[in-house]
Amino acid sequence: MQVSLVHGVLPWTVFAVTACAAVALVISLVIALFRSAPGKFVDSADSPAPCTPASRAAAFRPVRSVLAVPAAALAAGLVGLLLAWFLSDGIMVFGVSLGWPVIIAAACGFAGLGALTAVIVVANRRRAPRAVARRVTRAIAVVLIPLTLLATGLSIDATFGEYQTVGSLVGYTPYASLESVTVHHASMTVAQWRAAAARHDAPDHPAHGRILTVTIPNTKSHFQARKAMVYLPPAALAKTPPRLPVMELLAGQPGSPGRLIVAGDIAGMMNAYAATHDGLAPVVVVPDQNGADTHNSLCADTSQGDAETYLTRDVVAWAKRTLPVATAPRMWAIGGFSQGGTCTTQLAPRHPDLYGAMLPVDGELKPTNGSVAEMTRNYFRGRRADYDAQVPVNALAALDPDDAGGLALFAGAGERDTDSVRNMRTIAAAARKAGVSEVTEIVVPGTGHDWHAVQAVWRPGVDWFGARTGLGAMTKNVGDYPQVEVQE
Repeated sequence: MQVSLVHGVLPWTVFAVTACAAVALVISLVIALFRSAPGKFVDSADSPAPCTPASRAAAFRPVRSVLAVPAAALAAGLVGLLLAWFLSDGIMVFGVSLGWPVIIAAACGFAGLGALTAVIVVANRRRAPRAVARRVTRAIAVVLIPLTLLATGLSIDATFGEYQTVGSLVGYTPYASLESVTVHHASMTVAQWRAAAARHDAPDHPAHGRILTVTIPNTKSHFQARKAMVYLPPAALAKTPPRLPVMELLAGQPGSPGRLIVAGDIAGMMNAYAATHDGLAPVVVVPDQNGADTHNSLCADTSQGDAETYLTRDVVAWAKRTLPVATAPRMWAIGGFSQGGTCTTQLAPRHPDLYGAMLPVDGELKPTNGSVAEMTRNYFRGRRADYDAQVPVNALAALDPDDAGGLALFAGAGERDTDSVRNMRTIAAAARKAGVSEVTEIVVPGTGHDWHAVQAVWRPGVDWFGARTGLGAMTKNVGDYPQVEVQE
């Protein structure tokens, strides 16, 4: 269940076996076709067979058969390209563009299946005596069909980074319950912990933090959420922990808290930070804002559930009551990917009493599940003003100047996701206009609407948030981090 799908033994084995089988198929096909083809024809009296038009056609039949394979691959690849583009950018069935790397990978998969189908047809049509070679060719082609599907799927997943492990495909989680550990109340400030660490007298704590699962009570909202995930850094697991800052992070839709933890490499990112900050790192709370993969709550209080109350009241109150965390808004950040990024820029301006920082990646300009008219009718009981209040630029514009001064925005987008890049710039401009104290925009070259962009943005984002909350100063400028470009 822990075997990686995006790097390491499994994907490379699949790619290598697929490539070797493809080479074997080509060799087998050539043998099956040409070893059974008529020999060289000589138009003379000694020729065993006259050189007739029919015999010449038979001689060239293997060449035509071979050419049918790339022709079928090209035709199937074009169909796959058009279909993937139509689903991705035409009707946007996934809500966002998949990006050209994914579209091309899908087209290559279609091309491979088209070529294999042609090989099977050609092998079946040959009636020459090389029956063994034809059977071998068909067998290799049949085996290559699932291998091609698997290799295409792994290639697409590697681009997105959505499913990192075998277990993530089936919702498997290796994490224990929060109830399995003892979490103590905070007994000092972060500054006191750092001072003790400088004297080599920091409280005992483990070398690494832990990811744990928990059911957060929905006392106020009654929202039906799935289990949440929590990352507790080493300092939070001490008997005398400090009051730590918090990052409330939200997955996209479809998505889940567990998928964000794994695809976002939260444990690796936070443990790396803690290793260089005396065991200090933000506590990360990953609640479920949708209730199911197929449902979009819009992160609002609607006729389909009070998701906003759950995220901003139930989750926040539970964390402050249960975990060793600080309570001041400056010590809290909210962030997310895709729909979670949209929720971020909705909720933080609407609740400046709770959050002091926003870290959205590849978010949208507005909550989206159908047209505005459909959402107004299906979610907001026909009240358009209630929907408009959830639009991030409107929420930012409605901020009191004093509240805006306490907010900061650290936003990012994958370079290939041009819509998200435009969205980021629009929201950043609205934040500056509203008086948000600090606005940073990051583009991640070579990525699109995917988790690689998320990781690239949140790595400097964690350092940035740690500097804001007193965990430790940033040692370099944001633009000096790998794989990011800071926009002016």
